[in-house]
Amino acid sequence: MIRSPHDASSPALPIPADDPSRTLTVADPDAPDAHHVAVAGGLYTILVSGAQTDGRYCLVDMLVPDGGGPPAHRHDFEEMFTLLEGELEFTFRGRSLTVRAGSTVNVPANAPHAFRNVSGSVARMLCMCTPAGQDEFFMAVGDPVESRNSAPPAPTPQERAEKGRLIEALLPRYRTEMAKA
Repeated sequence: MIRSPHDASSPALPIPADDPSRTLTVADPDAPDAHHVAVAGGLYTILVSGAQTDGRYCLVDMLVPDGGGPPAHRHDFEEMFTLLEGELEFTFRGRSLTVRAGSTVNVPANAPHAFRNVSGSVARMLCMCTPAGQDEFFMAVGDPVESRNSAPPAPTPQERAEKGRLIEALLPRYRTEMAKA
């Protein structure tokens, strides 16, 4: 069992000195310098990247279209979702449950899971991954778009096949396994 550093049985360690090379991050999904990417029909905005947190975590604002969501997958990092708008069906280790706006879902590392938007409209959620890396994966496999209000691109069958090959090639690097469609 992994213990919190605040556990009473853990020895007290000194707090490291402040690292002035790290700066305060204020994230605005509509800021001109925000990174927006279309992934599997959804629009994701990287609010806080791993580069900004020294690799500790990343935070992604996700707009998921009705019926959208990833196939079953698992990865070697923690993933937490806070649903801001809409309704999602989460499948965790083969069991499904409906999650509504206001709820937070934590997916333990290595556990198989998926989600699907069942709202009838776009769902919005924040996704935090720790450690970071999923932000890099989304940027590598997604299509950059102008803003979070942009229409996702409509790839040709050939472009979809190429994207599928790219995703398949990058999954091991990002310690992820995805179920075959």
